[in-house]
Amino acid sequence: MRKGWYVWCLVFVFGVMCSAAQQTPSTGEQFLGIWTGSWAAEGSGGGFELTLEKGKDGAVTGKVAVTGEPTYNAAFKALSFDEKKMNARYDFPPNEAGEVVLAATFEGNTAKGTWALRAKGSDKDEATGTWTVTKR
Repeated sequence: MRKGWYVWCLVFVFGVMCSAAQQTPSTGEQFLGIWTGSWAAEGSGGGFELTLEKGKDGAVTGKVAVTGEPTYNAAFKALSFDEKKMNARYDFPPNEAGEVVLAATFEGNTAKGTWALRAKGSDKDEATGTWTVTKR
């Protein structure tokens, strides 16, 4: 009888641990690395490189390198993951009054998403487009 009780306790503890692990929000660590591809907007486009890495505090951080018109590098000021979905924001270097909002979904070694240029503090999109990358 005692042995049966012990087994049931182990099964219960194991079940709770598995359930908690499945409900843990994604930190994005599974997507660390360099992702390269392109961005597009109406009438323009260029290269797009997304770098996701662990920061000094252990949290995932990121940056982009954009080519085309305009060409710039920028670090994320906000980054979050919800399972395979990423949301990020960074200041738009050519115009410090603007910011770029990124959204993407990761599937295996690729990610596809959208971008929007907005005035800081605004929810109104001034320009929009898409981007796609593949992990190097």
